[in-house]
Amino acid sequence: MSLRRRSLLAALPALALMPRARAEDARLTPRMIGNPNAKVKVGEWFSLTCTHCAHFQMTVFPEVKQKLIDTGKICYVYHDFPLDQVALLAAMLARSLPIDRYEPFVESLLSSQDRWAFARDIDPKQQLQRMAALAGLSAEQFQKIDQDDAFRQAIVNMQDADQAKYNIGGTPYFRFNETPYTEELLTYDAFAKQVEKAAG
Repeated sequence: MSLRRRSLLAALPALALMPRARAEDARLTPRMIGNPNAKVKVGEWFSLTCTHCAHFQMTVFPEVKQKLIDTGKICYVYHDFPLDQVALLAAMLARSLPIDRYEPFVESLLSSQDRWAFARDIDPKQQLQRMAALAGLSAEQFQKIDQDDAFRQAIVNMQDADQAKYNIGGTPYFRFNETPYTEELLTYDAFAKQVEKAAG
């Protein structure tokens, strides 16, 4: 999906004046699964409202998880890269859950994206609140997260830093150790080949 950074940042003009989320905020720590000591670290930059990210999650990721993550061959690191306000709120909710619930919640959002983000006559924010409730966040917690502008800005700041460092042109964006994947189509076989290359 091509970037819509201008629209996202335009909606946050006042947030630059907000205090930054504290550096020790556990919600901003890395989210990863797999073997932290694996020779290959794979990073995925994704947006929870990106249809290409959802497609990867449903068609390629299950095999990646079964054959490469669960077997300890790679460490898989998630990087939130929200392309709109809905995705930004979804990322905030995911990061507010206990760390072990982050990946299942992200998987749930991506696999049902067509129902909560793009279905006709629905309010994505209300749908997110329902899904957050199923994941264990109360209505009060949801409202508190939604109103946490310092946290919101902190995620945007991390995203901006990654954009400046890697010149990300769209999502999903992958790096195998420090090598970016630049091909258009990412199948499991292509993914596994990149892992093999990165392992040397």
